[in-house]
Amino acid sequence: MKIVFFAPFGVRPKGTLIARIIPLAKELKIVGHDVVIVAPPYTNPEDSGKTEIVDQVTIHNIELGAGNKLTLSLRNSLRMLRLAMNEKPDLIHLFKPKGYGGLASMLLVAKNKFRFGVTPLFVDTDDWEGHGGMNEIQPYSYMEKRFFDFQERWLPRKAQGVTVASRALQAQVLERGVQGEKILYLPNCVEQRKIGNGVEVRERHQIDKNAPVVLLYTRFFEFSQKRLHEVFHLIVAEMPQVRLMVVGKGRRGEEEALMQEARQMGFADNLLMVGWVEPQQIPDYLAAADVAIYPLDDNLVNRAKCPAKLTQIMLSGCPVVADKVGQAQEYIQHAENGLLVDPQQPGEMANMVISLLNDPQRGRSLGNNSRDSLLADFRWRDAAEKLHDFYQRRLLV
Repeated sequence: MKIVFFAPFGVRPKGTLIARIIPLAKELKIVGHDVVIVAPPYTNPEDSGKTEIVDQVTIHNIELGAGNKLTLSLRNSLRMLRLAMNEKPDLIHLFKPKGYGGLASMLLVAKNKFRFGVTPLFVDTDDWEGHGGMNEIQPYSYMEKRFFDFQERWLPRKAQGVTVASRALQAQVLERGVQGEKILYLPNCVEQRKIGNGVEVRERHQIDKNAPVVLLYTRFFEFSQKRLHEVFHLIVAEMPQVRLMVVGKGRRGEEEALMQEARQMGFADNLLMVGWVEPQQIPDYLAAADVAIYPLDDNLVNRAKCPAKLTQIMLSGCPVVADKVGQAQEYIQHAENGLLVDPQQPGEMANMVISLLNDPQRGRSLGNNSRDSLLADFRWRDAAEKLHDFYQRRLLV
């Protein structure tokens, strides 16, 4: 089949395309489908109008228009739909039921209704976007929040099938009237890759080869900053030689707040703020760590998300201590391939990290098990085959 994926934004700098859309497209091509991605590159406007190939997958970046938000949204959405229809697709799969792609999909639903040719629509959701979800932490206007919430509720009900990245999303979609047979649980997966070069990263940042390194790979919004500060403080109090390596970029000045707290609480000399890192360099930073933490507050956003960063950490073989929230419990079996802790007890996370730093053999065992379990149970090839079967089944209805 010819399949068009509607992406929510461009390939840079956000990670959804790299972490979910491109791997699925690549594996579907191996299964035998012809897959292209249509993206609105407002996150990387320098690619406006360009076609590029990333990991053997073709991405058509629409040409971005100009104007006010309303006219711009309509113009860009129409361009997405026209570009998609030029591919003569057998189906269109929308990733994230919101924004330009969501509006293009709404236009497709209208087109199908009036029988101007019928192209089946599938919808993928990997975050809870509307009320109680990402709407609450993004700087959207009131009308944008209302519209995104409407898109999230309306589009899955109009779709031929819905793929969901988490168990919580599966429950949310069911509650909003989508029949169970129309839903496919499709969590984020991994593919085999080489372990990165952690020695090079340690040398680049002047980290002693014998110093224990605790990694936080994050966008910061998933957890209480105060709790993070306390976890770091407790770890350093017990292990003064530890280095705290933070990879990622916040949205609201979280890095500056962390540095300020580090100075006040006495762990500034232990803290290494790396910032945003190119995706191809991430494996090297993961390989440089002895233990990783993955904090998650227990809220709807985190219960619904399917944390690709967590799968990257586990795939690297780095042992991880994660909060017992949402999909973390799908990937981690406590004390077998990682450690799960109570998000209400920051001391528990710190203690677990310290225990692994003091027992490197156990850490290596957990890390190896985490990598093996992902490659056994969460492979993109298997996910693509399930999606292929789902397409076939739903298109017969």
